Amino acid sequence: MVLPVSASPWEQVTKPSNQMPQAIGSYANGCLTGAASLPLEGEGYQVLRSQRARYYGHPNAVSFIERLASLSSKQLHTRILIGDMSLPQGGRFSSGHSSHQTGLDIDIWLKLADSELSEQQLAEPSPLSVVDLKQYQLLKRNWDERHFKLVKMAANDQQVARIFVHPVIKEKLCATEGKQDREWLRKVRPWWGHHYHMHVRLKCPEGSTNCKPQAAPPIGDGCGAELASWKPQPKPAAPKVAAVKPKKKKVKVMPVQCQQLLDNS
Repeated sequence: MVLPVSASPWEQVTKPSNQMPQAIGSYANGCLTGAASLPLEGEGYQVLRSQRARYYGHPNAVSFIERLASLSSKQLHTRILIGDMSLPQGGRFSSGHSSHQTGLDIDIWLKLADSELSEQQLAEPSPLSVVDLKQYQLLKRNWDERHFKLVKMAANDQQVARIFVHPVIKEKLCATEGKQDREWLRKVRPWWGHHYHMHVRLKCPEGSTNCKPQAAPPIGDGCGAELASWKPQPKPAAPKVAAVKPKKKKVKVMPVQCQQLLDNS
């Protein structure tokens, strides 16, 4: 593992714990015992930036990736590229996401690898955005009908709780799906930043009694007014007001089990 200068305590842990697999705490404030490591390549997938050692997860996460990758190989005739998962014992990254702490979050790039990537390409990958961020519209030259199929396959997996994509991508998914089969769209949630990858979040596993799930997504496909509300609106000139000091964010208290895990590492 290549450690950043400002490595978090969790990034200094190099091996999973030898306990039973448990996702502990919340997605953005937790840890992971008994993690499994995803092999760096397998049927239908390759792992990006393995030097960062973010290819660990709850065994459910590894199984999900292998299922989706196999489907991608057989049905889409391509490989999926796996970005960040979690650290060997979960916990916080020094850079990037605030989530991915319990071994249940997986970034899957929208860049499809129809041919195998080289070691150099995997170590220093170049993302493929499918959204024109300034114009708030789809980059049609980069959109592949297989993107729709890939997101739908992932959303239809019973272990998946949510999938985050850029609002423009959600718009495209909503427009592409027919009138009958729309239940899976409920899981696909709009979120900024997810224009070159989808962020898959799994449900709390059975047996992980200290795992804190998110509330279920709102009823419906999420394709109406809620999605429209994400579209940037012209802002009127704001009147000048006195500067207000931003409120300090509350420091998250780490679950007791996670602090113990860190102390024993």
